[in-house]
Amino acid sequence: MTGSQAGPPHDPAGSARAKLRPEHYDYFAGGAGEETALRENEDAFGRLALLPRVLRGGGDRDTRVSVLGRDWPAPLFVSPTAFHRLAHSDGEPATARAAAAAGVPLVTGMAATTAVADVVAAAREADPGAVVWFQLYLQPEPEVTAELVLRAERAGCSALVVTVDSPVFGRRTRDLRNGFHDLPPGLAAENMRDLPGVPPGTTRDIAMWPAGWDDLARLRELTGLPLVLKGVLHPEDARVAVDRGVDALVVSNHGGRQLDAAPASVEALPAVAEAVAGRVPVLLDGGVRRGTDIALALALGATAVGVGRPVLWALATGGEDGVREALTALREDFEQVLALCGGTRPQDLTADQVVARGLPYPPYGPTAGQGVPRGLAYRPRRGERPW
Repeated sequence: MTGSQAGPPHDPAGSARAKLRPEHYDYFAGGAGEETALRENEDAFGRLALLPRVLRGGGDRDTRVSVLGRDWPAPLFVSPTAFHRLAHSDGEPATARAAAAAGVPLVTGMAATTAVADVVAAAREADPGAVVWFQLYLQPEPEVTAELVLRAERAGCSALVVTVDSPVFGRRTRDLRNGFHDLPPGLAAENMRDLPGVPPGTTRDIAMWPAGWDDLARLRELTGLPLVLKGVLHPEDARVAVDRGVDALVVSNHGGRQLDAAPASVEALPAVAEAVAGRVPVLLDGGVRRGTDIALALALGATAVGVGRPVLWALATGGEDGVREALTALREDFEQVLALCGGTRPQDLTADQVVARGLPYPPYGPTAGQGVPRGLAYRPRRGERPW
């Protein structure tokens, strides 16, 4: 990071690995197949550079963004991840309090080891106005989905994040190698307890199945909460989703845990943002580790970005304080990057500031002369060939 919390290079994942059981670390860290998509999420950001603008004037920086009618202090949220009590005994309530204290909205996972009502209550302890959304996998039995939605509404969640990239489970190589298929005794996916079709006091598995647009339409009839579709990579799916009344999209490849051949989230982002054309907010997660990653995503069309594994590493190594510090440092890092790019608001970051590392960029490339400010004639460099 480049903010005030910066210091010598550190390895949050390595620090967490030293704290966790090997199979639990691998569950959090691992991806599908050969983990190509997992690696590419971070590597794709590293292949991009930011062109700073200069002499843009001063003024106070304001990192707020508006998402679904609420002002967020920064373009950052906590993405849904499962089983926080594997990382730390305080689990999701610690994450919720930390996120609220840092001014960062939280998407609590359907596979949380703490029920949604308790997660929201923990967040509201730290900030009565904390934004908490609920991640939802549509279930084959409509009555199960309906009960989950009702619980999220009663808990005070302000949106449903419907994960749609999981018609089947991804093949998680590390989990298969470790034989990690279930939680240790005493832990469970608490949102799945006491649902229709199971004996009182017991839980049921989260079903992965190929839901369709009609299932999403039935969900829309069931609730007045905004629907955020997570796992969209194809621009045509984005267009259809918006046409069908979805309120926001999350460009995501599920942290590289589903289709290993999927592109990095940031590579899919520009086409999705273009397809949406500003009609709904476009969010992104996958590979975000620093302020420059946030800035790149915003410049390419995202309204805000989510972080998942960095929160788990901070939770494993520092508990609630660790998560709060990590999120605060990430916010500070982004604010400094914004200033260095010549901006005072997130909206000041634009696509023409993003270039590929190691390649010529406009006006010294295939689009030479395009975007040159009016009144400044483009003159090729000595020896430059016309494109």
